[in-house]
Amino acid sequence: MAEVQTLRKGNIYEEDGHLWRVLEYQHIKVARGGATIRLKVRNVRTGATVEKTYNNGTRLNDVELDKSNVQYLYHDGDVYHFMNTETFEQIELGAEIMEDVKDFLQENAVVSMESYEGEPLSLKLPTAVDLRVVWAEAAIQGDTANAPTKTIELETGLKTQAPMFVQEGDIVRVDTRDGSYVTRVKQ
Repeated sequence: MAEVQTLRKGNIYEEDGHLWRVLEYQHIKVARGGATIRLKVRNVRTGATVEKTYNNGTRLNDVELDKSNVQYLYHDGDVYHFMNTETFEQIELGAEIMEDVKDFLQENAVVSMESYEGEPLSLKLPTAVDLRVVWAEAAIQGDTANAPTKTIELETGLKTQAPMFVQEGDIVRVDTRDGSYVTRVKQ
């Protein structure tokens, strides 16, 4: 059991049989009244986002997730196949868990998987990944005002904006939090 004021962004707790991940935390203190804690939380299993308000001192069931490294093998349709790097057990994940990470996964990439009581919940990617450019718009000569960018497509199907000098075949580093271009990587 943990008190609600000890929760922070990223923590997971259990309430009414549902697992909730804290997205935003706000401590509200009014003149003579007691403090309240307002949380914006996401249901880990369904993805629904709601706001909850608790009185200061309310106790919640904090949850410790199991973490393991898994290697991405392949996908067929909406099913993604992984292998636990320690036990070599194969794990199948549905598209709902993969929604935020599928644009950054390459075959054989090793990522961290969080699970609770044997149920896979989410995948944690590194902050940036290196991907090959498979298509890039043609650069227009003379178009250099205001740091121009062009659309590129990466090997995973992700489309993003990059500087004009990026060409097909280049390897670029992409931020996994928002899909933005970071830098071109030396080959």
